[in-house]
Amino acid sequence: MPLPPLPPRVRPALADATRGRILFGGDYNPEQWPEETWPDDIRLMREAGVNSVTVGVFSWAKLEPRPGERQFGWLDRLLELLHESGIGVVLATPTASPPPWLGRLHPDTLPVDEDGRTEWWGGRQHFSHSSDTYRHHAAAITEDLAARYGSHPALTMWHINNEYCTYDHSDRAAARFRDWLKQRYGTLDALNTAWGTAFWSQGYGDWAEIHTPRRAHYLRNPSQVLDFKRFTSDMLLECYRAERDIVRRYSPHIPVTTNFMPLWEGVDAWRWADEEDVVSVDLYPDPRDPLGAQHGALVQDLTRSQARGPWMLMEQAAGPVNWRGVNHPKPRGLNRLWSLQAVARGADAVCYFQWRQSRQGAEKFHSGMVGHAGEEGRTYREVRRIGAELARIAPEVTGTHTVNDLAILHDWHSWWAGAHEGRLSGEVDYAQVLTAWHRALWESHLTADFAHPEHDLTRYRMVVVPQLYALTDTAIDSLVAYVRRGGTLVSGFLTGIADQDDRVRPGGMDARLRELFGIGTLHEWWPLEAGESIRCGGFGGTLWSEEIESAGDAEVVAAYEGGELDGLPAVLRNGRAWYLSTLPEPSHLRELLARIAAQAGVRPPLDGLPPQVEAVRRGEALFLLNHARESVTVPVPGTHHDLLTGAKVTDEVTLDRYGAAVLKP
Repeated sequence: MPLPPLPPRVRPALADATRGRILFGGDYNPEQWPEETWPDDIRLMREAGVNSVTVGVFSWAKLEPRPGERQFGWLDRLLELLHESGIGVVLATPTASPPPWLGRLHPDTLPVDEDGRTEWWGGRQHFSHSSDTYRHHAAAITEDLAARYGSHPALTMWHINNEYCTYDHSDRAAARFRDWLKQRYGTLDALNTAWGTAFWSQGYGDWAEIHTPRRAHYLRNPSQVLDFKRFTSDMLLECYRAERDIVRRYSPHIPVTTNFMPLWEGVDAWRWADEEDVVSVDLYPDPRDPLGAQHGALVQDLTRSQARGPWMLMEQAAGPVNWRGVNHPKPRGLNRLWSLQAVARGADAVCYFQWRQSRQGAEKFHSGMVGHAGEEGRTYREVRRIGAELARIAPEVTGTHTVNDLAILHDWHSWWAGAHEGRLSGEVDYAQVLTAWHRALWESHLTADFAHPEHDLTRYRMVVVPQLYALTDTAIDSLVAYVRRGGTLVSGFLTGIADQDDRVRPGGMDARLRELFGIGTLHEWWPLEAGESIRCGGFGGTLWSEEIESAGDAEVVAAYEGGELDGLPAVLRNGRAWYLSTLPEPSHLRELLARIAAQAGVRPPLDGLPPQVEAVRRGEALFLLNHARESVTVPVPGTHHDLLTGAKVTDEVTLDRYGAAVLKP
């Protein structure tokens, strides 16, 4: 008799899996190796301080080599071996990569791209989220896994599927899309209004006429594309929920997760996070990117905010990856530094893809915790050090959470709406604008949460909106109320332009926002060419400019200089509300946001920090991370205890190249 679903209020959490530790380990794929190597793997894991491995992510063909056949013997032996060695198991459902027989016998399980071409097996993620046949077989293997291992003592967490990211334009997906649209709009008249189908004679008179937005002769209907992205996120979420609910019936006390990709456009991760017990992410900054650490910090801040507390770094690379044009290894010390950065920003689990580097397959040049050089290689030696240090600091940091005074607003639906083919400038990329604003705060040593524009913002002294092209009425009212209650709001350009249906607001920006920011009339948008800049009050603006007039008591903080916009406002301040009609150059955006933050009472954790040092508080611990190749001395007034070394630190600490300290009073 199946158990009833677990009520949301008593769901397990990451703490139930960590038990006061920082989970440390990675994806373990023993099916790729002879079984006699397993004991050696266990030995190396124990020496490295590994206490958790993820098993079974891509093992469907091993578990079910033929339809309905089950081969669990190898997994039985593996889980017993891991349990005897004190290593916990995050057991994955293998449904991200169906076996070849499923696609051969049931072609309806295969996705179709926007050109109508079938995506075949031979890679991964080759499943149609709308296929009843796929869902049936995915549920069947999940049911049998949960029934067999749901009460296994090695089990600490369930991991559903892997990196949900499949788009599907098949006839099956089109049928489900129509059903989804009927639920959303109710009638064709409502859909035609929402999609603006009076344009280009697109009016629909029968539901059967609606398909997914396949490739068209010219620009596709942007509202249709927007709804298709919403639909895709929802269909993938249905697949996740179905498997999650199965494993919960058998082990209601075990937390469930699935891994997000970093700042990926494809799913509404705010909504998904509410369906997970543990929020986890895969993170692969480029070691050659001078702003790789900032990209990591952005993803970590976003994931912590989705989790509303501690989160799981499900995957990172111990060295090079396999999918960049040139795959560089991580310099000595960088793996440790970025692992500690994740913990500083809330991670209670630091894991890798993968444990042992593969010798065959598409990812044989993707690094592992044990690389091709084996246990004598630098990578494994560094992994051992990281494992020991995480165990050392875990009692002081796990479960803790720092409340920040600053929030960045982010919304996937706005991202989707603003990315349509007929936008004003292909040079304006939402993720790049978001990154630019986060970079300005990161370089000012200001740690920010992320929030949805409809969230309660009252706890924050300052809220920034890098860009939210489409906003609901509820979100706009929330922003206005936030400022009226005394909050400081800073907004970038192209915000509040459209509603939830991608319908342009009268006046080119919602009237409530124009009043809030002190904008009288928005005459024209003036996007800039690649590499072009425009002078504005002593700094250069990039990407964008606008022909606007100020209204009321709004202060023109900076005006455009020269050209068509000469003398018109570039930066406006209306009380506690600021509006930037361009993207200032990085140093000027940093200076402006730091000045506004100081006025709002938002300050870095330490004064006098060198620019290359990141400082983050987590609970009572202060993490100092040196992102430079040269050593640096950091002033830390008073006496502290370094949790990494056990040393006493008085008034200053010296950090070596890529060095770190975790200080506690």
